[in-house]
Amino acid sequence: MTELGPVAWPPAAIRTERLTLREPLAGDRAAFIELFASPEVHLYLGDPRPRDELERVMPRVAGRRPGLFVIDLGGAMIGLVTLDRRDPGRPGHLRPDAGEAELGYMFLPEAWGHGYAAEACAAALDWFADALPGEPVVLCAQTANHRSVSLAVKLGFTEVERFEEYGAEQWFGVRPAVTPPG
Repeated sequence: MTELGPVAWPPAAIRTERLTLREPLAGDRAAFIELFASPEVHLYLGDPRPRDELERVMPRVAGRRPGLFVIDLGGAMIGLVTLDRRDPGRPGHLRPDAGEAELGYMFLPEAWGHGYAAEACAAALDWFADALPGEPVVLCAQTANHRSVSLAVKLGFTEVERFEEYGAEQWFGVRPAVTPPG
């Protein structure tokens, strides 16, 4: 997120059954470059960036910013999960002033098909519900990316609308706000 409000960043590492969600470390640089340069990863995300450009511009500790969790499996980065504020200039919003929290994720191809995305995203959403209770989360994916749309539904997102963006039909969903018992 560009602004997490009163939430301190970075939070303590979040541990799931198999994964750790943590802040980026210097040893993650190569995995960040692979994520952003991979044509497979970017099939539904737009063009990958040239590897030589990433080698030049990627900082030693890549991606250290509020809302970004590195997904660690056994001491190695396999992907990332982000919670950012949705750009008000893009289509797809719940409220007129926009700025909803938006879930995003990317995983290295060798991590696909093992349930890591569901596990990591669920943990990030649980953290978000505790950190900012009462706030909904949105997710946008190309409708052609059936795996991402299925994951969104599995995580509790419901479709709000579809629209054209980046030359493809987009699925836009919301996960209702979780209100703490009170």
